Amino acid sequence: MRILVTGAKGQLGTDVTAALEADGNEIIPFDLPDGDITDQFNLKKTFEEKKPDAVIHLAAYTAVDRAETERELCSRINADGTENVARLCGEYGINLLYTSTDYVFSGRGKEFYETDDEKAPLNCYGETKLLGEEAVKKYCSRFFIVRISWVFGACGNNFVYTMLRLGREKDEIRVVDDQIGSPTYTRDLAVLIKEMIKSDKYGTYHATNEGVCSFAGFAREIMAQAGLGAKIIPIASSEYPSAAERPHNSRLSKSSLDAAGFSRLPSWQDALGRFLKEQTRY
Repeated sequence: MRILVTGAKGQLGTDVTAALEADGNEIIPFDLPDGDITDQFNLKKTFEEKKPDAVIHLAAYTAVDRAETERELCSRINADGTENVARLCGEYGINLLYTSTDYVFSGRGKEFYETDDEKAPLNCYGETKLLGEEAVKKYCSRFFIVRISWVFGACGNNFVYTMLRLGREKDEIRVVDDQIGSPTYTRDLAVLIKEMIKSDKYGTYHATNEGVCSFAGFAREIMAQAGLGAKIIPIASSEYPSAAERPHNSRLSKSSLDAAGFSRLPSWQDALGRFLKEQTRY
């Protein structure tokens, strides 16, 4: 397959590209500075010249706090840019896989969110990713919407790298303990995305590594597996003010994966262990 990957240089894009190439697919990377999803002319020219069989749309504005003061830019990338991609996929009859986020939900309660539960994003990032989902549904009949959360991988800045750095620098680290979700390793997620894009099992999915924890619990496991002695001090979100409000409940049900016959990802603890062994950055 000839697969166009937006955001190919990013944290998830790097692993998705590697997984697809390992299976013999031809990748058409579309990323800044040359590949801009907000540039409709350039995007259409790429579709016409490269003629992809499918598109995996990973490019996004992900600076959640900064988005509150850069709302126009965030919307231009996540909403308008995704609409540009979706419109072309619909026009050319191309399968589209779009990664979204747990932030489309309000985060209330303690139940696992199903894919069709009510959407009520708390911040600009979540709002614009939801607009992206709506654009995909509007323009495409053959689509995958894959909601992910708490992503970490070798190529990028993420919570794991931050905790490893702080664990070497500090004796104690204060970490939020009232936001619950599932860490997700990009290498595991890439395998699932590879399987989805070559199938016809279209629809909306939740895809994270198995199990849930708080950020404080995640941090404790990072310290334990990395052999660092820093003590994790659990705090409430109110003690760690941020520009963007975040959901307290990011539990995502995997019933959609089960129903379609896709394998669930390994546990997040297992994923973390492999991540720490497979990269040397820390």
